[in-house]
Amino acid sequence: MKIALAQLNYHIGNFENNISKIINAVKKAKQNKVDIVVFAELAVSGYPPRDFLEFTDFINKCENAIQQIAKECTGIAAIIGAPSKNVEGKGKRLYNSAFFITDGKIQKIINKTLLPNYDIFDEYRYFEPNKKFELVEYKNKKIAVTICEDIWNISDVPLYTVNPMDELIKLNPDFMINISASPFHYDQPEIRREILIKHTQKYKLPLFYVSHVGAQTEMLFDGNSMVLNSDGEIIDELKYFYEDFKIFNVDDIQNKKYEFQNISKIELIHEGLVMGVKNYFQKLGFQKAILGLSGGIDSAVTLVIAEKALGKENIKALLMPSKFSSEHSINDAKELAENLGVDYEIINIENDFKSVNKTLEPYFKNLPFNIAEENIQARLRGLILMAFTNKFGYILLNTSNKSEMAVGYGTLYGDMCGGLSVLGDVYKTQVFELASFINKNKIVIPVNTITKPPSAELQPNQKDSDSLPDYEILDKILFQYIEKRLSPKELINMGFDEKIVRKTLKLVNTNEYKRNQAPPVLRISAKAFGMGRRMPIVGKYLS
Repeated sequence: MKIALAQLNYHIGNFENNISKIINAVKKAKQNKVDIVVFAELAVSGYPPRDFLEFTDFINKCENAIQQIAKECTGIAAIIGAPSKNVEGKGKRLYNSAFFITDGKIQKIINKTLLPNYDIFDEYRYFEPNKKFELVEYKNKKIAVTICEDIWNISDVPLYTVNPMDELIKLNPDFMINISASPFHYDQPEIRREILIKHTQKYKLPLFYVSHVGAQTEMLFDGNSMVLNSDGEIIDELKYFYEDFKIFNVDDIQNKKYEFQNISKIELIHEGLVMGVKNYFQKLGFQKAILGLSGGIDSAVTLVIAEKALGKENIKALLMPSKFSSEHSINDAKELAENLGVDYEIINIENDFKSVNKTLEPYFKNLPFNIAEENIQARLRGLILMAFTNKFGYILLNTSNKSEMAVGYGTLYGDMCGGLSVLGDVYKTQVFELASFINKNKIVIPVNTITKPPSAELQPNQKDSDSLPDYEILDKILFQYIEKRLSPKELINMGFDEKIVRKTLKLVNTNEYKRNQAPPVLRISAKAFGMGRRMPIVGKYLS
């Protein structure tokens, strides 16, 4: 039996696009005499459809799409993810389903059993869990079809009380197919690989696994669909971050050997961010991006990623110095823009700054220069950038990093403006790693941008270290608190200074209101700011 895995980039609610991609893959599979072509979880609707699932019209469009695809499935079978209606009269009104289609019609619907309801997932909000376990039988083969989370309940401390494959194995299947929507973070490829290996080793069956690729706003999907033999050996993988299509013969996979793709975490992060920017613009129907280029490392890395995603002809950089901007920062910004061939403008904000200060002078009287004047500069830059977006149709890319977002080291309606936060899930120390990765073959980002002390340049001789701990220390504390959820006591016991720990955690928790107003953040870690980290703004804990 020949099975094709179709790893495609779907677009939520874009039925015409999704149907076209699926039908083209079905036709390609038929041309290659494939028996079953397999698509990802909720392929028809795109993932995650969220509250679109509450609209009857949306569900009707999903059903119509399945019927349209079914007409193409003659002489071939397809397994396709889509929502289906629960007609039992109780429970949630939908299932998350895998449709088995052949001979031009739906032959069987397999429903998802384990519905994740943690971090970025909220499937139990919409779907009823499956309670009936059946195999798909086709051409003398018995197939155990599962959906994403159904194969993840295999750790030493299971999250769920039932394991679908424990039930399906009793029916003596010949192999397993799992259709998935497995979001990316930089540790996910390794974790996913371990889960799939454990699964095949436990049940002694081959596994065909297919997932989404592409970005859906902040959620990234790296693809990396794969096939494993019954010994738990990976015999092939599909590409990371790109659409792919591969055909396998069930009878030939047992003894194949394969050396899986060895990609470093920083390269995964880089490729994920480039894909995230590219898909955000494509799926919104925009082409052009703008950003403020300061001469610092964050805006430099953001500009490089944007140029790779969108092309130099679609990028505008604005250099907006004030009297506090150093000459080398302006020169570094110009050099980077010229290295990339990106169009840039220099707009000095000093006169604007003086004008605003003059307007406020009767009210500020003789009060000393402080954060108010610092933020006026940042907001003037935000104002100018937003004016360009309105006049010329740009999308503003936010350049703040995760360290800054965590502790509130950013100005609302100033440098926190933007339609998309490119580095909002990338710690400052990781931004430096990205810069080194970008420069690995040739100098793109000026060396001075990487080596100089980070500074907001909003007052004379300002450095980030005036307000924050060294980033090497800060990022370690932030990681242990945000990603690992450690308590102050646990952090102090790890050797971190108590005063720094308590100050840092207070900054994180008291600045939730800022993050609530930030643009969507491309997710590259297991715990990003946004939909996967839900904190009360007015909570008292550690604040």
